[in-house]
Amino acid sequence: MSAIVETGIAATPASPTQQELIAALKGILPTHCILHREEETRPYECDGLSLYRALPKAVVLPETEAQVQQTLRLCKRLSVPVVARGAGTGLSGGAMPHAEGVLLGLAKFNRIVRIDLPSATAVVQPGVRNLAISEAAAPYGLYYAPDPSSQIACTIGGNVAENSGGVHCLKYGLTVHNVLRVRMVTMDGDVVELGSLAPDASGPDLLSAFIGSEGMLGVVTEVTVKLVPKPARAVVIMASFASVESAGDAVAAVIAAGIIPAGLEMMDKRAVAMVEPFVRAGYDLEAEAILLCESDGTDAEVADEVARMEAVFASVGATRMQVSTTEAERLRFWAGRKNAFPAAGRVSPDYYCMDGTIPRRHLARVLSAIQQMEDEYGLRCANVFHAGDGNLHPLILFDSNKPDEVRRAEKFGSAILELCVQVGGTVTGEHGVGMEKINEMCVQFSREELDAFKAVKAAFDPSGLLNPDKVIPTLARCAEHGKMHVHHGALPFPELSRF
Repeated sequence: MSAIVETGIAATPASPTQQELIAALKGILPTHCILHREEETRPYECDGLSLYRALPKAVVLPETEAQVQQTLRLCKRLSVPVVARGAGTGLSGGAMPHAEGVLLGLAKFNRIVRIDLPSATAVVQPGVRNLAISEAAAPYGLYYAPDPSSQIACTIGGNVAENSGGVHCLKYGLTVHNVLRVRMVTMDGDVVELGSLAPDASGPDLLSAFIGSEGMLGVVTEVTVKLVPKPARAVVIMASFASVESAGDAVAAVIAAGIIPAGLEMMDKRAVAMVEPFVRAGYDLEAEAILLCESDGTDAEVADEVARMEAVFASVGATRMQVSTTEAERLRFWAGRKNAFPAAGRVSPDYYCMDGTIPRRHLARVLSAIQQMEDEYGLRCANVFHAGDGNLHPLILFDSNKPDEVRRAEKFGSAILELCVQVGGTVTGEHGVGMEKINEMCVQFSREELDAFKAVKAAFDPSGLLNPDKVIPTLARCAEHGKMHVHHGALPFPELSRF
C-alpha cells in the first residue's frame, strides 16, 4: 500500500535533539556510517508496507559488531529508540523507523563467513541475501530450504526477525526449523549467542523465542543455518479445478492421504489472470483455481508420489493436470507463483498483501467468505497462498489516490484476519505483526497472553527501546480500536460472522 501515514511518538524533554544525537554518534562511528539529512534518510522511511512511514533522526550503517555494540550502548544511555533493518522487503511495517530514534541498517553485514561441509551448515552475516546462501552452497550439492518469494532480495537477518517461510515450507519448515544458532547484541551492548550446533542447547529454548521476535529482543550479527542436500529430481504438478472450493478440498485430500509435498501452493482465477501475461508460466486461464504441487527426492520416490497425487486430484474433480517435464518448466511454474505480487502492479495502482493462517480444513469456506467480502467492500481480491500449511496471502487491489478505497482496503484486510482467528487460525504466518496487525493481536490474544509477551520483551530489553510501539498492543490500544479477544472455536463455523 502506498498511502502515507506519518507516525512516531512525540519527543520527551529528555530526548536529545537531532544535532545532539548526530554529534554523539560521530563520537563512536566513522562519519560515512551516519546519515541524517532528509534526502539521505527518506529511502529508509518504510519497508515493503508503505502505508506506514516515518523519518528517523538518523540512519546508522555499522560495519563491525563492535560498532553495533557501541551504537546500542549510546542509544541506551540517551534513551533513544532503535529499529534494526535488513533489506526492507518486509510487509508488515516491522522495519519502519521510529520518529525519535535511530534506524540501524545492517546492509554492510553481507559476508558468508564459512560453509561447513561436515556439519552441512553455513555461517552468515545478517545482511546476506537468502538466495545467496543457496548459490554459495550449490557447488557442494546443498542449499538453504526456506525460500520466501522475495528471496532474491530479502536478507537472512530479516528472515530470522519475521520467521519467514516460502513455497517449500510445508516439507522443509520455516526459518525457525532451519536456524541452529544466532549471535546477537542486546540493547545493553552485550553479545549473546542463542542455540547450538549440538542437537540441543541447555536451558530454555531462547533461540525459538528469538526467531520471529521482529527486532524487539536484540540485533542479529551472525546466523548459523542448516543446509540440506539438493534432491536428485523435482517435478511440479499443475492441477486445475472448476471452483476454489474443490481446490481447497484437494489440498485437504492430499494431506489426508499421508502425502507431504515439497510445495503445495494455490492461486485463484484472478491471480492466474494477473500472473500469466507477466511471467507466461503456462497456467490454465480457464480454471477457477490451480494448485502447484511439487514432489522431490529420488526418481523412484518422485514417480510414486506423483502417481499418488494425480490419483488424489482426480478423485476430487481436477479438470486438468500437467506435470513438468523439464527443470526449466518446473522453475517456470514456480516463477509464476513467486511473481504474483509484482504482477499485481500491472492490473492495479496499489495492492495490500495480507498474511493470515487457518486450519487447512477451512480453506474452501474461508475463500468463499473472502469472495463475499469483495462485494461488501467493493474491492477486488486475488488469492495466492501456501495452501499446504493454510497460510493465506490475499492481495486486495485498490487505488491509494482514493482515500475511501484506502479505508475500505484496510477494513477488508482486518476482516480477513479476524475471520482467520475465528476459525482457529492466526493473524500472521510469515510476514510478522509489525504495525500492520497490531490491532488484530487484540482479537487473537487475551490480556494474560499479551502480558506474557510483554514480560519476554522486558526480560531481553528492560528499557523498551528496541523496535518499540509494534507487535504487542497495549490494553488502551485494544480498547481504543474496539478489538476484543475471540476464543478459538467458540462458535461453529456457519455462525462465526455474517460471512
